[in-house]
Amino acid sequence: MRLATFATGCLLATTASAQQPVLTVYTYDSFVSDWGPGPAVEAAFEATCACDLVFVPAGDGAALLSRVRLEGARTEADVVLGLDTNLTAAAADSALFQPVTVEAAYDLPVAWEDDLFVPFDWGYFAFVHDTTRLADPPRSFEDLAASDVSIIIQDPRSSTPGLGLLLWIEAAYGDRAAEVWEGLADNIVTVTPGWSEAYGLFLEGEADMVLSYTTSPAYHLIAEEDPTKAAAPFDEGHYLQVEVAGMIASTEEPDLARAFLQFMVSEAFQRVIPTTNWMYPAVTPAEGLPEGFETLIVPEKALLFAPGEAAAVREAAIETWRAALSR
Repeated sequence: MRLATFATGCLLATTASAQQPVLTVYTYDSFVSDWGPGPAVEAAFEATCACDLVFVPAGDGAALLSRVRLEGARTEADVVLGLDTNLTAAAADSALFQPVTVEAAYDLPVAWEDDLFVPFDWGYFAFVHDTTRLADPPRSFEDLAASDVSIIIQDPRSSTPGLGLLLWIEAAYGDRAAEVWEGLADNIVTVTPGWSEAYGLFLEGEADMVLSYTTSPAYHLIAEEDPTKAAAPFDEGHYLQVEVAGMIASTEEPDLARAFLQFMVSEAFQRVIPTTNWMYPAVTPAEGLPEGFETLIVPEKALLFAPGEAAAVREAAIETWRAALSR
């Protein structure tokens, strides 16, 4: 009798699980890490949707677009979360995404008018260093190139920070970008596929500085009570990143995908971003930013290519970078 009751219970649980809709979201690796936003976002959204939210890590941000392009309309993704404005024009050209409308009062440093992608956070790229090891960091790319300071960067073909660095130099130096890269080549210890690997190597002491964000020191200050990490302000200004998510056109769960994107700009999602993704939220939570964010550097000049401009210069910028590092 007990065995029969147990078997019936298992059957009912299996049937209920089978009937529960699944929303599959491709994202970058750090988003779904134990310390990233993924676990909290999953729990909060599942409490509202009567669904199973499944995050699929797919490398770093730029690798996301490559994967869905390769999979095409056969992709299992319903939503892709983790592209940025340097990739949205290429993503739009793929015809793999469909428009979505959400209601949000964005707190972004740029006006947002894209109906294909929804922003969820933003920040500025920067080189982060340990002040106990490097008390006087370079104040520009030219200073960095002239120094013996070692750096770790990310591959622009797979990583959104890596691509952001290329466009940062392109925006700041234009025709002199190749000259700047030639000067920086000797400073580069290694190029990693993604941000997580690069930052981990930096923390292990493999280089003096790592390409990251002006907000990265907030993690060390708030989570570790460690004030020794800082972002170096650069005279040229800092390149802005706005991270976005979009709905796949071939999704079999369009209503659920739209609900997730609307949830993404809600208080429940946005208040998680500052202390898990360590970026600025696209919609500032009611309680404001956590204590410690006021200590971060604020660039005097923001650099940014419009999505179409970023797409136009991307391939040439990558070739300039490859040529400089291959010499």
